[in-house]
Amino acid sequence: MRLSVRTLALPAAALAAALSLTACQSSSDPDAAPAPTSASPRQTTAATPTTPATPATPTTTAPDPAPTTAPATTPATKPPKKTTAPAPADNGGNGGNGGNGGNGDDPTLTPCTAKNVKVVASKVSRPINHLALTVTNVGDRPCDAVGAPLVGFDQSQAPIRIVEESKPQAVVTLTPGESAYASLILTGEPGGDTHGMTVRTVKVNLTTDSMVTVPAPTGTYVDDGAAVSYWQRELADALQY
Repeated sequence: MRLSVRTLALPAAALAAALSLTACQSSSDPDAAPAPTSASPRQTTAATPTTPATPATPTTTAPDPAPTTAPATTPATKPPKKTTAPAPADNGGNGGNGGNGGNGDDPTLTPCTAKNVKVVASKVSRPINHLALTVTNVGDRPCDAVGAPLVGFDQSQAPIRIVEESKPQAVVTLTPGESAYASLILTGEPGGDTHGMTVRTVKVNLTTDSMVTVPAPTGTYVDDGAAVSYWQRELADALQY
């Protein structure tokens, strides 16, 4: 009977030892699966509502304040001084006092007219192809032989050329009975087609509105080269041209 009890006790002790060894191996085995844990109930967190962003209020930039300093006043610019261009020199052509040398504009002059003078066209011995024009004051007051006469022949419309070199230093003033003289050149340089012709009358314009027509000496021949001098106090001075 004692033998049987020891036999049974040995298996119980062996079993306890085995279980203890198994428990130790299980706790030290790193590959052992962890013991299941009881799942905690799922917690659901309600999403916190987000507040919509407030739109930014646009900022209005105030305009720059008006300048307090008054703008400088620009002094008025004086207009340029007007200069009067000098009148062109009268060349003794067809301008001035009816083209009579440009002296008829002088208010101090009293031009001789057909009412107070007598005009004569006469032959001269020298120089050839010249006539002498003589204007004599037949009035009772002085008058001025202004510039040069405007001369034409017969029915011609344009006056002949005026010899500018003959312009005197001063206008010739004629007291009653005095005379002035002008040289009448009948022809130009010989040769060429000068449209020469024999004329019967000489037209003498003393002013723009005063013309005298006088007879031409017999056989007076003129061409396109005809010209006349300014009035001179002496006949010799006139015949130099």
